[in-house]
Parts: sequence; structure tokens; C-alpha cells
Amino acid sequence: MKINCIVVDDEPVSRDTLHQYISNCPSLHLVEVCKNAIEASMVLNTKEVHLIFLDINMPKLSGLQFYKSLVNPPTVIFTTAYPEYAVEGFEVEAIDFLLKPFSFERFLKSVNKVSNLLKMAHNKDQNEAFILWKADKKIHKVKIAEIEYLEAVGDYVKVVYGNSSLLVHSTFQNILAQLPSEKIVRIHKSFAIALSKIKIISANKVKLNTTSIPIGQTYRTGFLEFINNNS
Repeated sequence: MKINCIVVDDEPVSRDTLHQYISNCPSLHLVEVCKNAIEASMVLNTKEVHLIFLDINMPKLSGLQFYKSLVNPPTVIFTTAYPEYAVEGFEVEAIDFLLKPFSFERFLKSVNKVSNLLKMAHNKDQNEAFILWKADKKIHKVKIAEIEYLEAVGDYVKVVYGNSSLLVHSTFQNILAQLPSEKIVRIHKSFAIALSKIKIISANKVKLNTTSIPIGQTYRTGFLEFINNNS
């Protein structure tokens, strides 16, 4: 996952340094370089930003004042030439504090902290994501992370998850449309599997945690290309 970031700094040399460092970091995508808090506010109101490289000592509105004013602030790494601001910076739960001038290695260490935290948050969200399906005249809550495979059975779809299964009255296509395509992949006209549950892939079948699923001839090439591109 690319981390969308912005730079907010009133010093041209600092902006140029961060621009260069970010361009050399594959995990980062630079959305905008801003000279002050006003420009940064406009960007945050219109674009998705995960991380701010924020100078503390800026005229009119300091980086700390600006960050404290945000309702749902992105993750922040403060940058400044004044070490006395460090304590106050960490009080607003900054990920890191870069003292100018800082090396690329020091910059990369901060970025890795952010990357790890965002991955943990993303995985938590994915593990908690769920979907509601009606079966047996009841509404069942199914965690997407627990789904093992789906099977088309006449006018129903069998959903196998955890130690349970459901028969949902729906078309196979409709059920698949409700699920993340990067996690649940169709490999047969009657089967779709969860990539996280794969144990072994052979020439004509996929072994999952509890069963083996055939790979349909029509879906074989696309499925193997998907696996190769995501492995």
C-alpha cells in the first residue's frame, strides 16, 4: 500500500530535501508540497492523505498549532531545527521527530515506523470486516477473514467459514460482488476461494484448510496470473 503524504514547510531547502527523499522511497506517494498551513488545509480537504511531514516553526500558524486544529488528523512526522519542540511534538502523538538537517537513513527509519503502524491498522480493519447474510430465516454475521470458500448450489450459494457454513439464497455473481476481489477469487464456475486459506496449488486443484477445490479450465490462466502477480 502506497502512503499518500504531503510536505508542509516554509523553507525552500527543506521542501526540496524532503521532495528528494520521498522520491527515493517506493512506499511513499507525494501528493503535494505546501509552503504553509493554509495550503496544507486545502489539500487535506480535497485529497486523501495518510502522512504529513510537518515543520513546526512556521510564521503565522506553527505546525503544532495547525496539527492541533485538525479534527481527524493524518499521521504526522514533525521536522524542525529546534530540538526544544520535541516534547510538545510527542504530546500530540507524533510518530517521530526529525531534527534538521537529517540524513536519508534517519528519514527512512521514520517512514518505516509509519508503514508498520498503518499496516497493523489496515490488517485490524480487514480482520474485523464482516458481512450480513440471510439464511434459515435468520441474519448471520460472517467475518470476511474467516471465509474459506464459496460454492454455487442451484439457486443458493454455500458459504464455508470457520467451523460453520450457510446456504444463502442468491446468485453466485451477486455474492461475489459483495466481497473484496483481492481476497476472494473465483477459480471455477461453481467455486471461489479465499487466498489466505490456500495451502497448496497443483495443476488442477487448490488445497485449502479443510478441502480441495477444482480449478476450472476457463479460470486457470487468470487465476495463476493473479497468484504470480501477487506473490
